[in-house]
Amino acid sequence: MRHTLPIAPQFYVTAPQPCPYLDGRMERKLFTALQGEGAQRLNDSLSKQGFRRSQNVLYRPSCADCAACLSARINVNDFTPRKSQRKTIKRNQGLTRRATSPWATEEQYDLFRRYLEHRHAQGGMADMDTFEFAAMIEETPIRTRVVEYTDDDGQLIAVCLTDVLDDGVSMVYSFYDPDLPQHSLGTYIILDHIEIARENGLPHVYLGYWVPGSPKMGYKAGFSGLEVYVDGHWEKMRDPADYESKCHPLSNDPIAEQVANINLPDGRPATPRRR
Repeated sequence: MRHTLPIAPQFYVTAPQPCPYLDGRMERKLFTALQGEGAQRLNDSLSKQGFRRSQNVLYRPSCADCAACLSARINVNDFTPRKSQRKTIKRNQGLTRRATSPWATEEQYDLFRRYLEHRHAQGGMADMDTFEFAAMIEETPIRTRVVEYTDDDGQLIAVCLTDVLDDGVSMVYSFYDPDLPQHSLGTYIILDHIEIARENGLPHVYLGYWVPGSPKMGYKAGFSGLEVYVDGHWEKMRDPADYESKCHPLSNDPIAEQVANINLPDGRPATPRRR
């Protein structure tokens, strides 16, 4: 019987493109493939180091000009809802939550299109067709759920694609009915995921990236118990103004050094590649 050693993940860097969060900046990502029988362990490990999943790829911003994008998560035990958030929970108490396997439906896609047209008409997903939408939902090599929210009439009004990690839940992408602004559905989905994590004994809810100076990401700083991944470790969120220095052109480490500092689940060194 022949035995082969597992191949260590190789890391690549995307070509620069305009940053969607900060005007005048260029975005670049460090990424690796998420595949094989070790995919779940790799996703668990790299999520704790600021990476995010998109289908079968794990990525982390690695821009030449700044390090403003900070991975953010909520420490469930440290979270206390603010008055406005308690009102949001009460306002949506009639909604029904259902968690299913990652399978795309026409009803989800119709809601997704309406959400994009109202909220992100000029964004990178604006031209996504049904096949690309199905790929976003269904192409996952790890434990993933689609969390749907319906109203009293059974109408689908919100959806979140959610990964299950060994230390929390990761909100990969969410969308909701844009005609119900009074329900604050984006906030409610996060609040309910805090409850989902608490119900399952998981300590964290991963929110994606918080970007100081970006109005699009400012809402994440409004949750108590927020932690950000800075300089290789998680820390409790301080005053948002304290992180503005991360936008400085000299604040980012070289790619080779970034990759060398990545901890893989089996202790193997990470391997940088150019692309």
